[in-house]
Amino acid sequence: MGCGGFVCSKNALCALNILYALVSLLMIAVAAWGKWFGLVSSFQVIAAVIGVGFFLFIVAIVGLCGALKHHQVLLFFYMVILFMVFIVQFSVSCACLAINKEQQNLFLEIGWNKSESMQKDLERTLNCCDFSNVNYSGTCEADCFREKGCEPCSAKIQAYADDALHFVGGMSLFFSFTEILGVWLTYRYRNQKDPRSSAGQFSN
Repeated sequence: MGCGGFVCSKNALCALNILYALVSLLMIAVAAWGKWFGLVSSFQVIAAVIGVGFFLFIVAIVGLCGALKHHQVLLFFYMVILFMVFIVQFSVSCACLAINKEQQNLFLEIGWNKSESMQKDLERTLNCCDFSNVNYSGTCEADCFREKGCEPCSAKIQAYADDALHFVGGMSLFFSFTEILGVWLTYRYRNQKDPRSSAGQFSN
C-alpha cells in the first residue's frame, strides 16, 4: 500500500500524537523539577505550565485512541480542538516574533508587579533589585543589595526576554505547522476506508 493509504495515514497520525504526548510529559516534568529544586517558587507559573502540558496530553490521547480505532467521533473532536489550538498558537508565535522593545518592557513590568514570589526569584537569580530603579531602603533578595551595588532588573530581564521570545516564537511557529499537518492527516484518515472492514461498514 502506498504512503497515501490507510495504514500510512494511521501510522503518521499515531506518531504525531506520541510526539505530542512526549512533549506534554516533558513540560510537566520540567515544571515539577523546577518547583522541587526551588528554581521557580511562583505557583501560578508552575500551575500554568502543568495545565498546558496536561491539556496537550489529553488531546494527544484522544488523537491516539481515535487513530488506533478509526473512531469517527473522536477523530472529529480531535480535529476541531487541534485546529483551535493551531489558531491560538500561530497567533501567539507571530506576536512573540513581532513584539518590539517598548512592548516587551511594558509587558515585563506588568508581569513583575503581579507576582512578588517571581520578583524574589528573579532578584536572586539575576543578582539585581527592583524593576527600573533600585530602592536601597526596601528589601531585595540579591547578594549585591548588601553591598549597595545593584542594577535594576529590567535591563537584565529584557536581555534574556528578547532571546526567549524569539526562541519561543520560533518553536511555537514550528509546532503550529505540525498541528495543521495533524488536522489534514485526521481529515484524510477519517475519510479513508479501513481495508479490514467491509464496504458496507464504511461511511464518510
